[in-house]
Amino acid sequence: MVVGGLVEAANRLLEGRHGRLGATALRAALVDLYEFWLNKAAAAAGIDITGTASCDVALVAVGGLGRRELVPFSDLDLVLVHNGNPDIGEIADALWYPLWDARVGLDHSVRTPGEALKVASEDLRTAMGLLDARHLAGDAELTERLASAARDHWRRTARKRLPELAEATRTRWRRSGEIAQSAEPDLKYGRGGLRDLGLLDALAVAQLTDRPNEELRAARELLLDVRTELRRELRRDRDVLGAGDAELVAAELELGDRFSLARRLSGAGRAVGYAVDVALRAATEPPRTRFGRRPSRTPLDDGVVLHGNEVALARDAVPARDAGLLLRVAAASARTGKPIAHGTLRTLADSAPELRAPWPEPARQALTELLGAGEGLVDAVEALDRTGLWARLFPEWGAVRDLPPREPVHAWTVDRHLVQACVEAARLTTTVSRPDLLLLGALLHDIGKGRDADHSELGAKLAAQVAVRIGLSDEDVATVAGMVRHHLLLPHTATRRDISEQETVERVAKTVDGSPLLLDLLRALAQADSLATGPGVWTEWKAGLISELVSRCRHLLHGKGFSAPEPIDDTQRALVAEAVRTTRGEVRVTAAGKLATVVLAVPANAELLTPAAGVLALNSLEVHTAMLHSHGGGRVGVFTASPRFGTLPDAGLLREQFARAVAGGLPLSQKLAEKEKAYDTPVPVPASPKVLWFDDETAAPGSVVLELRAVDRIGLLYRVAGALRRCDAEVRWAKVSTLGARVVDSFAVSPRQGALDPAWRRRVEQAVLAAAT
Repeated sequence: MVVGGLVEAANRLLEGRHGRLGATALRAALVDLYEFWLNKAAAAAGIDITGTASCDVALVAVGGLGRRELVPFSDLDLVLVHNGNPDIGEIADALWYPLWDARVGLDHSVRTPGEALKVASEDLRTAMGLLDARHLAGDAELTERLASAARDHWRRTARKRLPELAEATRTRWRRSGEIAQSAEPDLKYGRGGLRDLGLLDALAVAQLTDRPNEELRAARELLLDVRTELRRELRRDRDVLGAGDAELVAAELELGDRFSLARRLSGAGRAVGYAVDVALRAATEPPRTRFGRRPSRTPLDDGVVLHGNEVALARDAVPARDAGLLLRVAAASARTGKPIAHGTLRTLADSAPELRAPWPEPARQALTELLGAGEGLVDAVEALDRTGLWARLFPEWGAVRDLPPREPVHAWTVDRHLVQACVEAARLTTTVSRPDLLLLGALLHDIGKGRDADHSELGAKLAAQVAVRIGLSDEDVATVAGMVRHHLLLPHTATRRDISEQETVERVAKTVDGSPLLLDLLRALAQADSLATGPGVWTEWKAGLISELVSRCRHLLHGKGFSAPEPIDDTQRALVAEAVRTTRGEVRVTAAGKLATVVLAVPANAELLTPAAGVLALNSLEVHTAMLHSHGGGRVGVFTASPRFGTLPDAGLLREQFARAVAGGLPLSQKLAEKEKAYDTPVPVPASPKVLWFDDETAAPGSVVLELRAVDRIGLLYRVAGALRRCDAEVRWAKVSTLGARVVDSFAVSPRQGALDPAWRRRVEQAVLAAAT
C-alpha cells in the first residue's frame, strides 16, 4: 500500500491549499484522513472492513486517534488485535511497513485480547491507553470485547493503583513544570496539561470522580487548539510553547498577543491541576485506625478540625453565622500543610458571609497567621481562589489573577509571585517590628499590575483600600501604602545609584518620610520580592548594597549625620602608586566566595574603564559595580564582579591581560566578538535599549547620571565604556544591575571639554544606544 498520497494529503491540510482550517476542523480532518487510509490499508492487507464477517482480526486506534484528538505530526497509536490468526504476521507487516517507509510516526502492538489485558495489568500507561480504544477496521465485536474488558479491569483495579498513578503524576510534574507558571509551558506533560486531562478521564471511567465539567472541557479545547497551531506553525512535533511561537499561535487563534494567550493558558492549567489534586484526594480512601475505624476529628481551631488528611469543618460549626471561619480554615490548612476538604470549600462558598468592613481583630489575626504560614500558603490560596473565596476577601485580586509577567526575569504569574513573596517574607518576620504589615505589604506590593497605570502608585491606592477594609489604623494604612508605593526604592537606589553620596542617602530618607519602621519594612520586602521573582535575582552583592544603604539611612534618621566614606583605602593608593611608577596597568583581586573585588589602576594619561570592562568580560566576569577615582597622578577603578559560570579566573592572568590592554597590545574587540559568537545566547524577545537622564542624583558639579536599560550581552559594559570615551565623557562612577537577560547600567558622566548641553547629551545618547544595539 503506497502512502505517498496520505502524506501529501496531510501536507495539503496543513498548508491550507483549499482554505485554511481552524484548529478543531484540522484535527477532525486529520482523523478522517488517517481513518480513510487505514481502512484501505486494512482491506489491502486482507482484513474484512465490511463488518459482515468475523475475521478474528481488528485494527484498533488508541491515543489521540482513538480520542479523535489527532494533532499535526502526532504518532499513530495502533493495536492489531487477533484471536490466534496464523497470518497475523503478514497482516501486520502489510500495515506497518508502508507507514514506516513514509516516516509516519507509529506506536504499534500486535496482541490477543488476553495478552493486551495482561500487559495492562502490569503497565499503568497501557491500562489507561486502552480506555481510549476505538474500532477502525476488521472484527468490530473483537474490538468491543477488548475495550469492554479493559474498562471492566480498570474499574476493578484503579483504586488499588492510585498510589502508583499519583507518584507517576507528581514525577511528571517535577520534570515538566506547570502550565500556569511556566514561561515555556509543556502543553502535554506539564501540570494542568493534556496528560492530566487524560488522567481525569481515566478516574471518571473508574467512577472515582465526576466527568469533566464545562470549565475543564473548555480547558481541553484551548490546550488542544494551542498544541495544534504550534505544530502547524513549526511543521514538527513539539509541545513546549516558546515565547516567540506564542505570538504566532495567539494570532492564529485570535487571542490577542502572547500575554493574553499566556493568561488563558494559566487559567486553564490551574483549573486542570486543581481538579487533578481534588480527584486524587477524593479517590483515595482515608486511612483507618488499627481497629478499622474511621479516622478521628482532631481540633485545629474554633470550628475547624483535621479529618484524616484533610482540613474540614467541625460538626458544630455554623458557617452562615461565622464570617471569620473561612480565614481560620485557610490558616489551619496553610499551617498544617493539609488540604482543605472539597466539601468544606463548597459549604463555605455556598453559605459563608462576607466579612464586613472593618474586619474584627480575630479575623485580622487569622489573616496574619495565614500569610505567615510559609510554603503551605500556596496551596491554601489556590484552593480558595479556585472556589471564588479568595476574591471575596480581596476583590482587587481579579486584575492580577493568571497575569503573565512582562519582565522575563519573573518566574511566576503576578498572582503567584505575590503569594510566593509572602512565603519568603514569612522567613523574615523576626527582622522587623511589625511582621503583620510586612506580610500584608508582600501580598499587595504588585497588586496594581494588570491595569493601564503606574503599578506602584495605583497599587498604593489599592493597598490603602484593602488596609482600611481589614480595619488597620490610619497610621498603619499609610505604612502599608508606603510599602507598596516604594517597594522598588531600595533595590533600584542601591544597584543604580552611588550610595556613598550624601544626596542619595538623604533622598531615600526623605522618601520614607523619615520613618525607621517603613525603612526596615522596605528592606525586608526588597529581599522577599527578589527571592520570589526567580533564581539569581537576590544575590550577595545586592544584599550587601541594600544593607549598606539602609545602614546609612538609619544613621541619618537617628541624627548621627552623614559620613562620607574614604574614596580609596591604603592598598588602593599603593596600587595607584605602583601603576604610576611602572607606567602600566596594575590589578589586585580579593574574593569572598564567588564575589570578587577587582581593583585596577593606571597612570593618569591611560584609559581605565574600557580596558578594565573588556578584560573582565573576556574572563566571563559579570560586573555589578564600578567606582572610579583619581589619585596621585593615576586613576583607580574598584569593581565588584562574580563569574557567570565556573570559578574566578587566576589573578595573574587578569594582571597580564589588563597590562596588555592598557598598552594597546590586546585586541579586546576581536576577542570579545569571538566570545560572544561562541557563548552568548539569543534573547527570545529582543527589547530596544533605552537611555534616561537624571540631573539631580550626583553631587559633582557639571555632571549628570545616564541610565541605560538594555538586553545583556557579553562585553556590553566594554562597548558602552568605549562609546563614552569616544564622546569625551568622563565617568565618575558606574553602577551595573543585571536582571536576568536585562541590565540597568548607571553612569555619572560629565564632558571632558565644553558644556553639558543638549547637543552633547544627544551625541552621548546616540553613541550609547548604538553600542547597546
